[in-house]
Amino acid sequence: MRSRYAAYAVGGQVGDDYVFRTWHPRTRPADVATDPGLVWTGLAILRAEEDVVEFAARYSYGGVDRVLHETSRFELRAGRWVYVEAITPSSGA
Repeated sequence: MRSRYAAYAVGGQVGDDYVFRTWHPRTRPADVATDPGLVWTGLAILRAEEDVVEFAARYSYGGVDRVLHETSRFELRAGRWVYVEAITPSSGA
């Protein structure tokens, strides 16, 4: 999770390539380009269990500070953890 956050914070081709490689092919969108208007300012891991990570990522967009609070599911694939999906409260996690 921390490495994916760092990739989003770096942005550009380097960050986008890393996000692409660490996203499960089954759920990955065709375009994972980061928005250059987003400025990521901090990450707090709130919970980490097996394949689930809950986090709060702070960012600024258009001069407005915001927080992305998400619980994410990861899967071990070929020896590497990849992002699968955000878990909504109704999905049971």
